[in-house]
Amino acid sequence: MNLKILIITIISLVLLATVGLFVIAYLSKSAVANGLVGDRLTQCPGTPNCVCSEFESDAEHYIEPLVIADGDAAQVMARIKKIVGEMGGAIQAEKTNYLAATFTSSIFRFVDDLEIRIDTEQSVIHLRSASRVGRGDGGVNRKRVERLRQLFHLREG
Repeated sequence: MNLKILIITIISLVLLATVGLFVIAYLSKSAVANGLVGDRLTQCPGTPNCVCSEFESDAEHYIEPLVIADGDAAQVMARIKKIVGEMGGAIQAEKTNYLAATFTSSIFRFVDDLEIRIDTEQSVIHLRSASRVGRGDGGVNRKRVERLRQLFHLREG
């Protein structure tokens, strides 16, 4: 094969892949967070790009909920909202014990959902972070929840 044809083929494939990623990112903007189902966060799908604290039996996607040491739901929600904003999240929906936010990646502009449900009876905050499109996320959603956990505990008391 001619070297010129090989170079053109490689460049064409790279451009096609890049355009494909931008199209997928565009599609991720049109979706919305799953919301609550029966007063619980939605269970993760079979893809590895999601974590959730509501379903302990789903070992692949399970992440520990945050334990609430003190404060009422309004105080806890205010603290969570502030942290989510500092982390770069944009609040999309809010109820007394529920918050939905989106995070957008810097290069391709993929949108991920972060959902939070405060369970005052169990004194925990349930979390779900998921990519809207694709299969893999390079662990971004798990890292996001762990970062939120770290910041939340730093600001206790």
